[in-house]
Parts: sequence; C-alpha cells; structure tokens
Amino acid sequence: MNSTTIDWTGRTVLVTGAEGFIGSTLVDLLVGRGARVRAFVHYKPYADKGHLARYFEDPHSPVEFIAGDVGDAGRVMDAVEGCDTVFHLAALIGIPYSYDSPGAYVRTNVVGTENIAEACRRHSVRRLLHTSTSEVYGTALTAPIGEEHPLQPQSPYSASKIGADMIALSHWHAFELPVTVVRPFNTYGPRQSARAVIPAILAQLHSGTREIRLGSLTPTRDFTYVTDTAAGFLALAGCDRALGESVNLGTGREISVGDLAKALIAASGRDAEIVVDPARLRPSGSEVHQLLSDNTRARTWAGWEPEVGLEEGLERTSAWVADHLHLFAPGRYQV
Repeated sequence: MNSTTIDWTGRTVLVTGAEGFIGSTLVDLLVGRGARVRAFVHYKPYADKGHLARYFEDPHSPVEFIAGDVGDAGRVMDAVEGCDTVFHLAALIGIPYSYDSPGAYVRTNVVGTENIAEACRRHSVRRLLHTSTSEVYGTALTAPIGEEHPLQPQSPYSASKIGADMIALSHWHAFELPVTVVRPFNTYGPRQSARAVIPAILAQLHSGTREIRLGSLTPTRDFTYVTDTAAGFLALAGCDRALGESVNLGTGREISVGDLAKALIAASGRDAEIVVDPARLRPSGSEVHQLLSDNTRARTWAGWEPEVGLEEGLERTSAWVADHLHLFAPGRYQV
C-alpha cells in the first residue's frame, strides 16, 4: 500500500457537483476534517441550496459557494485557482434522459471534464479526483469486474463518462497531471433522488402504495453506502499508487433488483406487490445485466474498506426517505 492519510485542516478544496447526493456528503466529510471547501454549484436563478443550505445560511460558514457551470471554462479556471485538491463530481447522470438528449451529456460530462482538467493543470493542483461510474463497464463479461475490464458504451450516458475518463487520464499521460479516476459502483443512501432505484422504491412504499412499479427485476448491482463512497474519495486523494489509474469503489456483493425490492419492503416495514412497468425498461441493447465490483485496488492501494452493510444501509435510507417524503413524487417515473 502506498497511501498517506491527508490532514485536511486548512486545505482549500474544490468540490464540483457539491449540491448533489454524493457531493454534499463529501462536503460534510471534508468540513468535519477541517478543510476550507469551495462548493461549485450549478447556477439557478433562485436561492435554493438544497443539501448545503445550512452552510449557505451560516455567516461563519467553512463553505464558499461558487455558482457556475463546468461547461464554462473561464468560470472553472477561476474556481480552481488556489486549490490543493479538486473533487470533480459534476455530471449529468440520468441514464433514461441520455437517450433523449445525448448531446447535453457530451457537453457537460466530456467538455466539462476537459475544462476541469485544464484548469487543474494550469493551476498546478496537488490532486484531481475525477468521478467515473460502473456503468462504463456495461454488462459484465467477467465478474467481479476489475478496472481492466473492457469499457462498453451501452447508453449515451456511459459513453459520455467513458469519454470524460479518457480526457482525465490523457492529462496524466500528456501533461503529468496528478489525477485519479474514481469509479463508484451503485452508491445509495440519504439525499439520493427518486431517479435511482432505492429511493424510488422507498418513496412508493412510504406513500402507502401497494404495488411497486419497476423495470427489469433480474439485473444485479453492487450497492455502496454513500458515506463509504465519500470516504473512498478521501482515501484515494492520498494514494500515490492510484495516480494515472482508475479505481473501483464497490462492496464486492451483488443483489438483483427483484431481491433488492424485497429487502426494501422488509426494511420499510410495509407490504407491497412488485410489478414490472414497461415504461421503466431500458432498450434491450442498453440494459446492463450485472455489475459486481472487484475492489482490490481500493483496498490494497488506499486501505479503503466499506463499513456499512447493505441491510443497515437500507434501514438508514428507508428512515430518511420516510422523513423526507415531501421531496418525492412517488407515483411519477423520474428520468
């Protein structure tokens, strides 16, 4: 293992996509460790700061907000200046919407990553952590999936993330930019939107629905609790062995969507029937049938281990969704 635990006290750190589910959890973790956080958030013409509202309202906040768009190279260049570490999480992430608007995914995910990487190079940051996704692997050809697994663009979303990963890694090879591609498998937990399967099911359950509507029930996924994913980013930020490499963050345990739904019914204490909804099915050539992580690199290189088991994580997430049901539209399919 060639990893150093970073003392974040006083370090200026940029988090793009900071308002998001994983991004806001990472901001909390960094603030707790004494970092000065710049939260790069997507500009909106209203004052909602979502999961980061408490920092925005605090006159002595350790978080500085920078509104912008990663597609704006000049704004990105300004945001990166003076930063020790950049965690790049900003992305368009919904797979179904990528079928409707693939160009938007290229602009945000590929061009946005180029802007981040170039700004990090110009300002000589100590480390760039670029966020990938297990979707880049497509359906597993061999399992568990190691980082050497072929990349398969089975949706416009996954294609855009493959492109973004390659842009990031090209800056290591061409310019020696200290970058690591962090590849989370299916992260879940409090704050996740109903676009994802776990909160979508829980929102239906806690609204009293007796019929849980899902897409295909047979695909398997490797679910990682959000605080474990955030801790993986920090572990890799101090791991020199991971420079110029991609590193999986997953548990090494898989569960089918159908079995997951049953586990969520149990975790919620509700009762419901599971029904396949044709509107939620992916195109046949686009469905990813198996995602199971080989997390050897994260464990041996960075000393990272997931700490929250699936059952405990589902119970925590169920409680959060029940307390925040007003944020969801349980009867509507969100792309």
